[in-house]
Amino acid sequence: MPDVAVLAGEPPLTPRWEPWMRAVLADPARCAAAIDDHGSPVNLLNPEPLARNATELVDTASARSVDLGVFFARKANKALCFVDAAARAGHGVDVASHAELTQVLDAGVRGERIIVTAAIKPRPLLHLALTAGATISLDHGGELSEVAALAADLGVRAVVALRLALPPSSGVAPTRFGERANRWLEADLSGVEVAGVHFHLNGYAAHERGLGIVAACHLVDALRARGHQPWFVDAGGGVPMSYLDDPAEWDAFWAHQRAAEASEAEPVTWNGAPLGRVYPFHQRPVRGAWLGLVLDGGAPGEGTIAQALEGRRLKLHLEPGRALLDGCGVTIARVAFTKHRSDGVGLIALEMNRTQCRTTSDDFLVDPALLRFSAPAGPFAGFLVGGYCIEDEVILKRRLTALQGVGAGDLVVLPNTAGYFMHILESASHQWPLARNLVWRPDVPWALDAIDAPAP
Repeated sequence: MPDVAVLAGEPPLTPRWEPWMRAVLADPARCAAAIDDHGSPVNLLNPEPLARNATELVDTASARSVDLGVFFARKANKALCFVDAAARAGHGVDVASHAELTQVLDAGVRGERIIVTAAIKPRPLLHLALTAGATISLDHGGELSEVAALAADLGVRAVVALRLALPPSSGVAPTRFGERANRWLEADLSGVEVAGVHFHLNGYAAHERGLGIVAACHLVDALRARGHQPWFVDAGGGVPMSYLDDPAEWDAFWAHQRAAEASEAEPVTWNGAPLGRVYPFHQRPVRGAWLGLVLDGGAPGEGTIAQALEGRRLKLHLEPGRALLDGCGVTIARVAFTKHRSDGVGLIALEMNRTQCRTTSDDFLVDPALLRFSAPAGPFAGFLVGGYCIEDEVILKRRLTALQGVGAGDLVVLPNTAGYFMHILESASHQWPLARNLVWRPDVPWALDAIDAPAP
């Protein structure tokens, strides 16, 4: 019988496993059958936690008399089961491409429940958004002119949000997204219906989100004074979540990593690589508690930020991706072989490539599980490597140890990968097939998500 083990990092970073994920680990044979049927790796998805995560945000806002609209950021995961889950729970969808918008409309989501935030908006995307009645987040004056002209040609109204760029003097980092408030107030807005003010900020600081909301409220005031009727402020995404429950493990890992980078401890990363840009895999507060901090922050002369929104009768919109997908998926890959590099470094080769669990972060700092089918063996320490023909083709940059051994045919389960890790950078280089996406159900076969299912 196969058994469940751990691929432990050094120091360990123990993941939080949802109950449904533990049920998956408890059925290794079913995992192996999924790999046999669909190839390695597979992404196993469960959309049910999405509604729970969204409700946490809505309830936090409601407790402060703020009406919150949640728009699932589809770029975080392409699977359509999450679009369906968001729609069933009464939430909207944030789309970033023509294909995403087409699929969301085909799934039955109404245009008024969609916001288009694409950084680049080709004419076909704008045409579809306008005819569908979706809200378009305008990034700059040229986009405003194009949308107004196209709407006039089509004979439809253009519902837009003005994307606001906060000035560097506000204390936030410079951004490529949006225009300063004075630029929007100087623009000709007569050809569009300004429904809201939108902004995008990097990072997860509650204080900075508060600054953005206050600045957006001030732009709303100026727009209303000019006869426009914006009714929402959209604070974008960047709602934080945590992959790890134990802050001591997170601190211990970084203490060791900093010592290794200073040549004061043994390196535990691939070729001693530094980790300069990583997600805060453990952080507090997250999600609802974080939003509470944002809304309880001060709005000069107006009380709290929640009161500033309520006093203007403004709805607050958020576009979470990762935070809504917390607990919604795992990635399962098969071990092809183990060996040692020419200098003796251990290698655990997986039938996948590094883009199938990768974001813009330097590494995925969470320990995987190991479903063992191979014969018992001694401990094996090494790095997960993938199928691309380059020396640095590593799945995770940390050295992992299989205390009970690891061999060909075993399965590695990467936890909680639904938010960005599955799809944001996936690549079919070498004609390596993209991972198939299966929807988990407890007592029925795992079926392909509609994004992969053949057209009827």
